[in-house]
Amino acid sequence: MFHMSRLVRGGGLAVLNRATVTEVNVLRRGLTEQTGNASSKAFAPVITACVGAGIFYLMQRSWKPLVVNGTQTEETAPFPEIQSTHSLVAKHVTKEKWDRLSGIKTKTSGFTLAKAIACAVEFDDQHCGIYAGDWDSYKDFSDVFDPIIQEYHGISADSKHTSNMNVDDIKGNVDAEVPVKSVRIRVGRSIDGFGLSPGITKEQRLEMEGLMKSAFTKLEGDLSGTYFPLTGMEETVRQQLVDDHFLFVSGDKNLQAAGMERDWPEGRGIFHNTEKTFLVWVNEEDQLRIISMQMGSDVRGVFERLARGIKGVGDAVMEKSGKDFMLDEKYGYLHSCPTNLGTGMRASVHVDLPGWTKEGLPALKHRCEALKLQPRGTRGESGGQTGKTWDISNKHRLGYSEVELVQCMIDGVNTLWKEDKELQAKHGL
Repeated sequence: MFHMSRLVRGGGLAVLNRATVTEVNVLRRGLTEQTGNASSKAFAPVITACVGAGIFYLMQRSWKPLVVNGTQTEETAPFPEIQSTHSLVAKHVTKEKWDRLSGIKTKTSGFTLAKAIACAVEFDDQHCGIYAGDWDSYKDFSDVFDPIIQEYHGISADSKHTSNMNVDDIKGNVDAEVPVKSVRIRVGRSIDGFGLSPGITKEQRLEMEGLMKSAFTKLEGDLSGTYFPLTGMEETVRQQLVDDHFLFVSGDKNLQAAGMERDWPEGRGIFHNTEKTFLVWVNEEDQLRIISMQMGSDVRGVFERLARGIKGVGDAVMEKSGKDFMLDEKYGYLHSCPTNLGTGMRASVHVDLPGWTKEGLPALKHRCEALKLQPRGTRGESGGQTGKTWDISNKHRLGYSEVELVQCMIDGVNTLWKEDKELQAKHGL
């Protein structure tokens, strides 16, 4: 005779709910009645096979994907039309994945896959096109995030992140003759227990700002300074921050579509030290953007201050809240944008390159690619470039340590300047 209890004990019906078990029992009784009680023993194998097929159907109907931290809702949204057809989202968010994952809401901030890919759905100019709303997003939607991260960063599925902030491991510096005007190195950091900017709730954002206000008071020496909240900021303060090029503002279409400018400007602000060489942005694209900068070409000095600043902020947060930075064994320091995973570090200089400017941007991009660098205009990522001054930075974030990336930038800038002098001669400059 067919024993339902044996299947239940064996786990065969582990994913079925109570209503489904009832349906299976109805199926078994109906088959028995059709064959007659007298012949039930003879037809037992047939009944068992039919019930087994029914169970398989019901299990398929009731199956839901494994959810690490979030909850599976009942609704599956229609598969979206992805406008950025050449994006990594378009490649890796298939209908099959969508049907399995679109009903999940993450535990920390209730984030969904639809929110994660909003930029790729709304705009046609995205390369990556996805953001994470919390640490859970990288786990619950790993079938989407993992292949995107591996393809973008060129890492293997079993890679591990390594970190090294020891300035003594950096060899040399930018050569004194290189016309570097300024150095800026930044990292992103996220505090465990709060959502990332696309998913963070209003309550979490305000709580985190309060934590940071308290943490900043613990910074000492050349790191000590003042926090300026965006809410209620006086015009004179705002103008000074604009003049110093410290102020971040609203209006970026990607940040808006991804949900990062909700409740603007509440819970956001800027900290800087007295010398204006150490800054922290609070609740912009990342929970924290920690920045070290100064005029001149002393990359080692800027990195050393950054390392102390990161440790100082982290220690203060831990002392005040018992919370640590989000650090994943595989993906390093977690950020809202997967392109920033790993070190989350961008080490850059503004440097005059008249020879390469005359040679042209395509040639400079090609050379920087070989040197693992990225050239930008001095107006930022999308602000364009004027004159002969370029922003040169490390290209990679994940798969390398902080020291390796800074070393790559130092060596690359020295190489570019050596070649620039040859190009100046070539073009008669």
